[in-house]
Amino acid sequence: MSEPLHTALSLASDGLPVLPLRAGKVPFGNCPACARNACGGRPNMKTPGPCTCPAPCHGWAAATTDPGVIISSPWVRAWRDAAAVAYHPGGAGLTVVDLDNAEAIAWARASLPATRTVRTTRGEHWLYQGAMKSANAVRPGVDVKSTMAYARWLGPGTGTITALPGVVRDLAVKEPTPVRPTAVTVPALVGVAECRHRTPTYLDRGIAMAEQRITAASSAVHATVYRTFLAVLSTHGRCGCLTDAHIARLFTAAQTKGESARHCTDAWTNALTRLGL
Repeated sequence: MSEPLHTALSLASDGLPVLPLRAGKVPFGNCPACARNACGGRPNMKTPGPCTCPAPCHGWAAATTDPGVIISSPWVRAWRDAAAVAYHPGGAGLTVVDLDNAEAIAWARASLPATRTVRTTRGEHWLYQGAMKSANAVRPGVDVKSTMAYARWLGPGTGTITALPGVVRDLAVKEPTPVRPTAVTVPALVGVAECRHRTPTYLDRGIAMAEQRITAASSAVHATVYRTFLAVLSTHGRCGCLTDAHIARLFTAAQTKGESARHCTDAWTNALTRLGL
């Protein structure tokens, strides 16, 4: 029995879902039945397809604690050639904070509760009891591995494992994309001496109604954002009364509904083009 297979069976008996890794810390390629992702798995093998194939062909989703699967024919061949053993932390109710360098370790020691620590080739893994959403690059040199991710097994580590703290969960919460409204310069209509929309009440009411229309959208958000931008520009786009602050309010409302800054910019630009501005 190969050393990786022996380790895998031992970890599986302790309730840790395992899978083999080849050189480079990546899962083995798709099995013949799943060649070229015929079963629906993605090329990076991190997302499972609908197949029930027992081969290690879907990264973290192939991790198992079933010794019958681990010692099955396709798996044994993979364990024989494996460079390392990996496990699915989320499948065991665990979260791994992967600290990739000395600066990241220093941050963790100053910011996170002490817990079980495993040394890695470049840094440390901090293990917590509790599963959460995985996220990469939550800070410089820091990844969080739990659900839908795998971590390399590097030994049991030292220290007592503690409960997953809120400060680690918060790492996976993305900050809203900063609003960067497109600077817009629109020409005044020839022959218009003064803008009839310059009264603050009229303009503010129009922007507020546009924000409300976007916020109330329950479907087709992108189309709603575009139509709203088009309506605002058709009313106020030629007289120069729109300011960056007004545009920022519209972009913020759209991004709160899930639109990206790029989509907002594209919708605004398309509306300008549609109106010949």
